[in-house]
Amino acid sequence: MLLDLLGVVYDGDVQIAGAAAAMERLRGTGLPLRFVSNTTRSSRDAIIAQLAGLGIEIDDEELQTPARAAVEWLRKHGRRPHLLVHPDLEVEFSGAEGGSDKAVVVGDAGEAFDYARLNRAFRELIAGADFLALATNRTFKDVDGLLSLDTGAFVAALEFASGRSPVVLGKPSPEFFHSALAGLSCPPADAVMVGDDAESDVAGALRAGLGAALLVRTGKYRPGDETRFDPAPTAVVDDLAAATDWIISRAAA
Repeated sequence: MLLDLLGVVYDGDVQIAGAAAAMERLRGTGLPLRFVSNTTRSSRDAIIAQLAGLGIEIDDEELQTPARAAVEWLRKHGRRPHLLVHPDLEVEFSGAEGGSDKAVVVGDAGEAFDYARLNRAFRELIAGADFLALATNRTFKDVDGLLSLDTGAFVAALEFASGRSPVVLGKPSPEFFHSALAGLSCPPADAVMVGDDAESDVAGALRAGLGAALLVRTGKYRPGDETRFDPAPTAVVDDLAAATDWIISRAAA
């Protein structure tokens, strides 16, 4: 089981109704869980603490984030980061300053996105720096309940200007899904993804070879999302509680 967090388990600082109970039911089945989040405004510790504040306990090893994938990439390739990320995320990259060559790392910088910072990242790219995108989501549901621009818009701007294509480290990268399943002794075909983003969560998981992907009508979901991207969801359900019913009924079959 792979679960998205924002829009599936919680919205802002509020648990989505029934999410904690649904997760307990899933844990009771013995199915291994991994939480795959494209959130790039918060550190891992902050995400885990936020969940704990909502009465939901998860272990560090259960959480897969693009920032962790980026740090692993930087170390593997001997690059030091030029960060265009939210200030709250910069702590994730402490200790990743080695290497003589650079890699531009782009996440959801929020209000820290401005012309000067974008232009500095652009200049690093045309000077030869590698290009890492923590995610390419188009939108996210903001704290005011409305959709806001997500990382993908700014990644696209840098890609257009520099003529460079990024390495995508979060969803919908197949490697991100496969990395989350690593160590679970679970082939992708036996895994199920639950998310509120029809493009990155659902279509991305199915393209990565997962056996099923469920789209919930919570979070950023808008009517018609299920028909906008290919492959289409395996099923569309009201929320995580309904997704849990769907999963348990088939696991028992």
